[in-house]
Amino acid sequence: MNLGAGMRLGIDLGGTKIEIAALDDAGAIALRRRVATPVGDYAATLAAIVALVAGAEAELGVRGSVGIATPGAISPRTGLMKNSNSIALNGRRLDADLEAALGRPVRLENDATCFALSEAVDGAAAGLPVVFGVIIGTGVGGGVIVGQRVLGGRNRIGGEWGHNPLPWPMTGELPGPACYCGKTGCIETFLSGPALERDYQARSGRSLPAGVLEGAARQGDAAAAAALDAYCDRLARGLATVVNILDPDAIVLGGGVSNLGILYERVPELLARYAFSDGLDTLLLRALHGDSSGVRGAAWLWE
Repeated sequence: MNLGAGMRLGIDLGGTKIEIAALDDAGAIALRRRVATPVGDYAATLAAIVALVAGAEAELGVRGSVGIATPGAISPRTGLMKNSNSIALNGRRLDADLEAALGRPVRLENDATCFALSEAVDGAAAGLPVVFGVIIGTGVGGGVIVGQRVLGGRNRIGGEWGHNPLPWPMTGELPGPACYCGKTGCIETFLSGPALERDYQARSGRSLPAGVLEGAARQGDAAAAAALDAYCDRLARGLATVVNILDPDAIVLGGGVSNLGILYERVPELLARYAFSDGLDTLLLRALHGDSSGVRGAAWLWE
């Protein structure tokens, strides 16, 4: 089997599913498959990835490069996985184990970083020099892309804005909810999808999914409107600190909460108020590739 000219295999290793996609040089998807993640079983997870790669290459008749999008990151100190909410991966030499099993080098990055890379290469922010990608869903993550290359940082935590404290706290926001990282008041505890749902429930005594709150607000639900107002303001405050440090050309939003249209209506103006500038030209964009960004970004880890 020959190495496919420009054929890149991307794998999105998620908590519930493992997805593979094959991209050609133009970024077109030649193949896409997914299987359920063997939750809590590290050996079975490795075997599932190997089987997906073998199946894809057999179907395409070529051998490709392999990039992996994964929760967490490889510690530069130990070579072991850290910070993964798929806890079976933590403390494992995931990259080395996959290289041995697949018989080739692999490149591995955090799933939020892969999302950002996808959107910077051929997505919503294609061609822009500095891109900050944000995932706001069950958690809050981020990735920094400069010149279409990952800026992972010395400690491999570049872009982890969700575990900074929410800036400029207002009445009732201190000390903030407890975070799984062991601290309180992290941005993630205010801006995740579950956090938005909890805020609405606290205001209304009712439960609604985050994705329907915008419609509820437009139909006169005052608690939904108030929860969204607070959310937009908190998102703007959190992103303002990123702008003050990184000053990206664009911020691209992904994840379930990013589908709320109100974010793109309100947050840019609020962001301009909080950022340390007399005006703000930073673009706030909705992801072009949506749920495909993780697997596409993993493939693009190979230039």
